[in-house]
Amino acid sequence: MLRSRLGQAITASLLAAAGLVGLPAAALAADNPSSPAAKGAQVYCFMRNSGNNHEVSWLAAYALIKRQSASLFKTSPEHAAVMITEAVVQNPGTFPDCGKYLGDLYASAAQEQKDQSESSGYSPQGGATRNERYAY
Repeated sequence: MLRSRLGQAITASLLAAAGLVGLPAAALAADNPSSPAAKGAQVYCFMRNSGNNHEVSWLAAYALIKRQSASLFKTSPEHAAVMITEAVVQNPGTFPDCGKYLGDLYASAAQEQKDQSESSGYSPQGGATRNERYAY
């Protein structure tokens, strides 16, 4: 009897957890106009089209996405940029002329990656000379 009740409680808990885990995926769908992704894209694109620079527009959009996401985990800036990009690409008519601003979402990440590769000594052009390669 106790084992049966314990099994039912565990099953109910697992079903409830599955419902919570499945919720954010549906709520974050980029093609859903009320999703945080679509709202973030709307804010970012509206602000850019109104003459604001990338930084101000990005901060406003990212703040909205972080606040309205139904996820148990914090949305990273990289994920928020992808969410905005997906929303714009899936609905280009909803966000006219916004495609030209999407590259700015990734410019700082590209610069960071370049800086890291330069500081680590890695060079995509082949970099090390023979003397540097065997100097230990």
